[in-house]
Amino acid sequence: MTKYSAHDVSKPGMGLKTAAAIAACLGSLAAGGTAAAQSLTVLPVVVQMPAGELATSLTVINAGDTETAVQVRVLAWNQPGGTDQLTASDDVMTSPPVTTIAPGTSQVVRLVLRDPPKGQEATYRILLDQIPPAAAPGTVRVALRLSIPVFAEPTGRAVSHLTYRIERDAGEAYLVASNDGGRHETIRDIALTTKQGTVLKTDGEASPYILAGATRRWAIAGPGGLPADGGSLRMTAMADTGAIDQAVKVAARP
Repeated sequence: MTKYSAHDVSKPGMGLKTAAAIAACLGSLAAGGTAAAQSLTVLPVVVQMPAGELATSLTVINAGDTETAVQVRVLAWNQPGGTDQLTASDDVMTSPPVTTIAPGTSQVVRLVLRDPPKGQEATYRILLDQIPPAAAPGTVRVALRLSIPVFAEPTGRAVSHLTYRIERDAGEAYLVASNDGGRHETIRDIALTTKQGTVLKTDGEASPYILAGATRRWAIAGPGGLPADGGSLRMTAMADTGAIDQAVKVAARP
């Protein structure tokens, strides 16, 4: 029996050895079975393709004590309605798409973009799936699925441009960010402060990426602390472009 454990290795707190650490920490599973997992590390954890470059590579390292097979796919990545969506695409070729890696060795996987992006950044996700051998009776094998973002810059200059607001919806409140620029932005360590000094936190598990042309929202913990008549909160955060410190308008309570 095989179970799959999916991980976005680019999320906050994920370091270069994240995949190996995740696999090493997987313990016994329910029903009295034992768990077995390979230790895989992928470098880099985020793939950046500068304008004009159509090829790059990543390295998959097998730190385990047995050989493991992996499959590499590249899917188009969009954010309709503020949610991540992956769809089949042949924009990026992988070589090799399937490979077996001996213990203690690594495999270089080459990525080739068929055509350069135009107008705005093109975004993809590499899905690297471990293909485990058949499990022995009474054993559960845990296979990794790693998700790695790919950002391909267009010809010409592309920058992000974000605007922020706070919306109310069915008794909940959300920080909403809209990116009408041509490049993604990454927002981390968000804090919202009221005029009385109360700090409201947002969902720390949400994806930090806001793709070009997309809108994303974060749930606000303790929405009762928002001003009923609108007003604004002070927002601080860290972005790829630097520190954010600005007032954000709050929608009035209906």
